[in-house]
Amino acid sequence: MTRRWILFLPLGLIVVLAALFSYALLSGVDPSEMPSALEGEEMPAFQLSTVQDSLDFKTVEDLKGQPFLLNIWATWCPSCKWEHPYLNSLSQEGVRIIGVNYKDERDLAQAWLRDYANPYELDLYDPNGDLGFELGVTGAPETFFIDSQGVIQYRYQGPIDSALWQDELKAVYENLD
Repeated sequence: MTRRWILFLPLGLIVVLAALFSYALLSGVDPSEMPSALEGEEMPAFQLSTVQDSLDFKTVEDLKGQPFLLNIWATWCPSCKWEHPYLNSLSQEGVRIIGVNYKDERDLAQAWLRDYANPYELDLYDPNGDLGFELGVTGAPETFFIDSQGVIQYRYQGPIDSALWQDELKAVYENLD
């Protein structure tokens, strides 16, 4: 009798897992959505130099006053290259974008911005990924929507394009104070 029970144990486990997966699929849970644990919190404190000048240091206080997008990017990131032209057009439309060059080489970042144009009002250089770590960045590109007081309101992982901006992200940006 005991051996029969053990034989049904794997079947029972499969039924339980199938029920959990079905619930997740039918409940509308988006497995690709990864909210930031920092949403509703102030940006972490930092002191980083700019991409252009290793002696020009900026802090979170330098960013406050107007809402902005904080875009994490790198020259080694193919999705960042794909996203970059659209960021340039957003910048030309008046969207305030602060760039964070993430785990990269300064000279490569400078060349990138020279060759592909610079959509960033300010370019921060985060060679060790310290700010990225504090923000919970898992890779590039990632974009944080920050209000005028420096509070993180939204996080988007992945490249931004015109359809995504128009359908979803533009409303988030316009609702920042």
